[in-house]
Amino acid sequence: MSDMNVVCLDLEGVLVPEIWIAFAEASGIPELKRTTRDEPDYNKLMNWRIGILKEHGLGLKEIQETIAKIDPIPGAKEFLDELRSLTQVIIISDTFTQFASPLMKKLGMPTIFCNTLEVAENGEITGFRMRCEKSKLTTVKALQSAGFETISAGDSYNDLGMILNSKAGFLFKSTDKIKADYPQLDAFDEYDDLLEAIKKAL
Repeated sequence: MSDMNVVCLDLEGVLVPEIWIAFAEASGIPELKRTTRDEPDYNKLMNWRIGILKEHGLGLKEIQETIAKIDPIPGAKEFLDELRSLTQVIIISDTFTQFASPLMKKLGMPTIFCNTLEVAENGEITGFRMRCEKSKLTTVKALQSAGFETISAGDSYNDLGMILNSKAGFLFKSTDKIKADYPQLDAFDEYDDLLEAIKKAL
């Protein structure tokens, strides 16, 4: 077991429910259910979401009210606690600090690298700032250049860069289409199975 490992995990769909899907249900706007599983181009997806929020006069406050009611996926915190007792873990997400903070408290404050929203004084979401291009892959490469070996897991198209470029990479709670497109990747749906696979890779 090397002590130079870092496990990199996606957040939404892996540890917590998809925030936008929860908000789509709470606000009754089904179009907001589109995620990176449906639209691989994240910038396109976010600009489209911001347009819909504007159209409906919804802002950060309304989304945060929904997020306050979201709990991690059952078993996620226990999985994370056990994993963090074995090795270092970083959550790498395309979500935004303004969304993730309340969820991190419920997960025991793990380290998260994510992006930030641009919010006007009246609470309207006007734009977003990505931490870096291809944030997941770029972060994994940066960790590797700092001497770490990475083990990654995620569920969506935007996780594939970090999964395919890590020492070990896994699909977790992914779609049948992604599993079929990447048959070389081990795919799991239960935390215990993912934990065992990561332990073997450490």
